[in-house]
Amino acid sequence: MTTHHPAGSGPPPGCPAHDDHHWGTPLYSPEFAANPGGVYAELRSRGAAAPVELAPGVGATLVTDYYAALDVLRNPHIYSKDPRNWRARQSGEVPDDSPVIPLMGYRPNALFSDPPDHVRFRQAITDSLHRIDPHALRRSVSRHADRLIDAFASRGHADLLTEYAAVLPLLTLNELFGRADADSVQLVTALAKMFEGGDGAAEGDAQFTQYMVDLITVKRARPGPDVTSWLMAHPVRLNDEEMIHQCALLIAAGTEPVQNLIGNAMRLLMSDDRFAGSLSGGSMPVDAALEEVLWKDPPMANYAVHYPRHDVSLRGVRLRAGEPVVISLAAASTDPALNLSASRAGNRAHLAFSAGPHACPAKDLARLIAAVAIERLLDRVPDVALAVPASRLRWRPGPFHRALTALPVHFVPVPSPIPGASTWMTQSPAPSPSTRPAPTSTVKPPAFVPPVRRRRWSSPAAWWRGR
Repeated sequence: MTTHHPAGSGPPPGCPAHDDHHWGTPLYSPEFAANPGGVYAELRSRGAAAPVELAPGVGATLVTDYYAALDVLRNPHIYSKDPRNWRARQSGEVPDDSPVIPLMGYRPNALFSDPPDHVRFRQAITDSLHRIDPHALRRSVSRHADRLIDAFASRGHADLLTEYAAVLPLLTLNELFGRADADSVQLVTALAKMFEGGDGAAEGDAQFTQYMVDLITVKRARPGPDVTSWLMAHPVRLNDEEMIHQCALLIAAGTEPVQNLIGNAMRLLMSDDRFAGSLSGGSMPVDAALEEVLWKDPPMANYAVHYPRHDVSLRGVRLRAGEPVVISLAAASTDPALNLSASRAGNRAHLAFSAGPHACPAKDLARLIAAVAIERLLDRVPDVALAVPASRLRWRPGPFHRALTALPVHFVPVPSPIPGASTWMTQSPAPSPSTRPAPTSTVKPPAFVPPVRRRRWSSPAAWWRGR
């Protein structure tokens, strides 16, 4: 049986995990970003899980085995999602300014909670998302995609990351949540800093916090046919702290990861010979590329953090109570124990959207946004091709995501059919058709209506710091 050492002690000299980083294999280095598959293979050789370092001085256990990952994800009575159980965090070993806190610190939302709070939050989220009309959402994504494509179509070249994939999901989410898109570029930057987990994480955290506070303030005063207003009106009666964090969770999960899904799928379509000549051949190549990315290169590579409620053995690996267990969604889905040579057409057993009670409730919406974004781009510029060899593309460092730094492309210039479309950043979107224009109430009654007293938030920034 493999024994992992407490987060405060690190592995002893001579332990295979012992290196200059003291805690385990670092997942935040450029070397890891350049070759995560090699790192996963080495970690997998140690067993179902192995020690890693998420940031300097922040140790965790990374699960690389597919079935071990399911053991964690499907057993909430053994593994908690509440970071208040994180021993090193509560003891002060992991300080408030650690770059991983924006994505690992406690918040009162569906991702970082256990029952009964998780049931309340999840019910409000699923009921509200259920009200989104997928056909209207498709039209919304197409409209925003055209605005972005019009800005670079006549040039014959673009960076599909910064000019398209990084902005399109946020424009769509802004519309769904009832916010104008004037601050979209700044919010993309804030989220990027948070997901990278580097020196700018705290700054990005603060920018994102202010964005969410402003959103809730506006929608309290002027509710409308949007997800934010539906969450507010839900019978579980979310208070303002809870509202901030449910919306923050949904917007963060629907922007940076979807951006990476679009970018990684476009990279595959343009660089893999299996898709050569078929980019304009309809939705099948797009669906196939998205599915392959979700299996082999998921936009969130390592996440779904859990905390054992007591010391436990995970397939021969000893886990200590209160020490973070991170699921490698990428390594688990490429586990050699699975039949990797079998066709994955129509097989969605990958873990890109997690599994169990905390599986992503918006996975179908995320896939729809990514698919429409790619289809629309290929319709408008079907001869799009990489401007550099695929081997020269670089990946952003960070322990959690799988994200390109840029995706330069070229194509035959296409005249823009919309005069003045290049000024999209200063325009406000038309009233949203992405949601049904119904009163701000849920489609179906929730399972229960707990007696929660509404209160105003006094310090949302303190809540957001995850303390």
